[in-house]
Amino acid sequence: MLLALDIGNTNISLGVYEGADRIADWRIRTDRDRTADEHGILIKHLLEHRHIAIHQIRAIAISNVVPTMNEVLHQLSIRYFGVEPFFVGPDTEFGFAVHYDPPSDVGADRLVNAVAAYAQYGGPCIVVDFGTATTFDVVAENGDYLGGAIAPGIGISTEALFRLASRLYRVDLVAPPHAIGHTTPQAMQSGILYGFAGQVDALVERIKAELKGSARVIATGGLAELIAKESRTIEQIDPFLALDGLCILAERNHVKWSHKSL
Repeated sequence: MLLALDIGNTNISLGVYEGADRIADWRIRTDRDRTADEHGILIKHLLEHRHIAIHQIRAIAISNVVPTMNEVLHQLSIRYFGVEPFFVGPDTEFGFAVHYDPPSDVGADRLVNAVAAYAQYGGPCIVVDFGTATTFDVVAENGDYLGGAIAPGIGISTEALFRLASRLYRVDLVAPPHAIGHTTPQAMQSGILYGFAGQVDALVERIKAELKGSARVIATGGLAELIAKESRTIEQIDPFLALDGLCILAERNHVKWSHKSL
């Protein structure tokens, strides 16, 4: 079995694959101070809850946008699973050209999303990832990565609003009955939900115009389903797209591992 770890600034997505089939997945909070042992015990409990034993994990694939965690993740893989992890990086064989200057500036998570989106939905396509940042990644008809856009994420934007506006406060992220809010919570919900959905639609339409044609739009990330309900351009919701991309890349890069004594 393969354990896939997608490390984001806010959340970590985990998935277990048996062949090409994802048989378990989870999402936990990113904690930069968590030790290798703490990660190991937590993941062990998650696996056991799904009746998966540690010794069944024979490969680990990692996409990480928090470089300070690389050593901890390496220790975790060796100490608890006895395998050398496969990290997605500049030397990874993605199977397509990266039209970005320089290519190494593209986050691993964005390229992993592109791999999975093209494999599962074809091209051209646009991946909208609702993470710490909201990213838009564009894949050509032939599978090449064309670039995209980066906007402040929903979480950090709303947190800044609550923190810096003294008379505003946290509200549930649910759609209000009307765009014209008649209470402060409704007004904030309208601005957040309909505002971010409008941002997505505006950028997607501009990207499609530059592509001079249609493109499938896939949303991923923790808040994908929430925003997709209010968007007119999002066609598909795939919350664990990056995990599937990691599985594809592990196979594409002929991942090998040596089982060491634990």
